[in-house]
Amino acid sequence: MKPTKNSAIPATLIAPCGMNCRLCRAYGREKNACPGCRGDDSLKPKTRVTCRIKNCERVKNSKHKYCCACDRFPCAALSRLDDRYRTKYAMSMIDNLKTIKELGIRQFTRNEVKRWACPDCGMTICVHEENCIHCGRNWRKQ
Repeated sequence: MKPTKNSAIPATLIAPCGMNCRLCRAYGREKNACPGCRGDDSLKPKTRVTCRIKNCERVKNSKHKYCCACDRFPCAALSRLDDRYRTKYAMSMIDNLKTIKELGIRQFTRNEVKRWACPDCGMTICVHEENCIHCGRNWRKQ
């Protein structure tokens, strides 16, 4: 994973679904790293290019950047993704989007830096791993 410690998260790394791409295994890997959901599609794994949420016409054809601005929020696709992430990774895209709607993207990204810092080493945690890939701390058992 790209080492990050207390560095700002650009809004471009927050996907329309509310995922913080900096926390993703694909973004952080050394070889063939994904540039994030809003990055260049030619550099992404196929699953990120074909994502139904990222490619939703309601998001693409509006001035809004996040699903929380949609009148169908949360839609069935987002709810399924949210259920999977709540269960497997203890994170909610829907909660993220509610926070973005309430506090704005700048405050959300500031909060994310603190929220996803390993309590031992301070490096950014990968949401897909139980242990910090930098120091080995099991962050889910805090």
